[in-house]
Amino acid sequence: MNVWLAKSTNLNFGNNILDKSVPVSYLTHMDGKQMKPKTLQDAILYFSNPDNSLAYMTRLRWPDGVVYCPRCGREDVVFLKNQRKWQCKSVHPKRQFSAKVGTVMEDSPIPADKWLTAVWMMGNCRNGVSSYEVARAIGVTQKSAWFMLHRIRLGLSLNAKKFGTKTKIGGGSGPVEVDETFVGGRLKNMHKERRERYIAEKGGRTGGSTGKTIVMGMLDRDLRQVRAKVVPNVKRETLQATLLKEVKHGSKVYTDEAVGYDKVSYNFVHDVVNHMETYVNGQVHTNGIENFWSLLKRTLSGTYVAVEPFHLERYVDEQVFRYNHRKHDDRTPMTDLERFEAALPQFVNKRLTYAELTGKDGETTPF
Repeated sequence: MNVWLAKSTNLNFGNNILDKSVPVSYLTHMDGKQMKPKTLQDAILYFSNPDNSLAYMTRLRWPDGVVYCPRCGREDVVFLKNQRKWQCKSVHPKRQFSAKVGTVMEDSPIPADKWLTAVWMMGNCRNGVSSYEVARAIGVTQKSAWFMLHRIRLGLSLNAKKFGTKTKIGGGSGPVEVDETFVGGRLKNMHKERRERYIAEKGGRTGGSTGKTIVMGMLDRDLRQVRAKVVPNVKRETLQATLLKEVKHGSKVYTDEAVGYDKVSYNFVHDVVNHMETYVNGQVHTNGIENFWSLLKRTLSGTYVAVEPFHLERYVDEQVFRYNHRKHDDRTPMTDLERFEAALPQFVNKRLTYAELTGKDGETTPF
């Protein structure tokens, strides 16, 4: 087995010694050729070789193999081997750039091997993975791991604004199940001040949805693909506008008897199952999307425990990615490596700063 030791004096990964990379080995075949990882242990060993990490990041950032300057677009850039960066031949600010530029990993002092290991863990842990566990596993602080995981969730998101495109579901022979769920704690378990604030916001109502965040979901039964997002309310205008945006016109749509869906038949072939009478009426039911809700809430309550409404949509995006990448189109299970490689291309042209994450974007700090 080949061994590679990093000289920490030549690396600049920040002041935190735990955020420095000291890879020690990588996997090889018997004939000396490198092989792709199949397990988490293999991934850690594989990406500890900086050449493997750089190759993965380069393929992610420049799929056609042509490395160009992200500032001016010049293609005849120079590779700086000692720094594992490129330098543009034109003289301008930030002429040196790494493979992380233009992805959710941009401007991060944490090396690529730790980022890729964290992506592997999040994409393949069925019930999610906490920032404390990632911090212990890859050797960074919990605060750094928390920030990393939120950036990875943004990378996995189909709802990220201004980034990429996504296709609508439905349109085939199979129906689309539509439902909504409420995420949040019970009023009786909340602190008195918080409980009173929620009740005041709802005009004195204390129903089961008071103080909770609404998530709307749609499941294509044929494709086994889910779309889900946080919505502000369950009014007809909100639910049906989201449905029109996510589902192809004229598709079969199955919902429950909620009033917000009473005009869906104007744009879709609509059937309703009345949950006051039965949960299944032939092929008309919403059990598939409700199964997704059970997976989501198991992740939220079992792994993440407490999630602020401000961050909830990114946790929903995380669960949507894992659900949509369980199997191939022919229903054969996806491997951990295939799921990992499906995640990486989605990271390009997305960015999340710490100020945006914490809701402090635009604020200035006095000196």
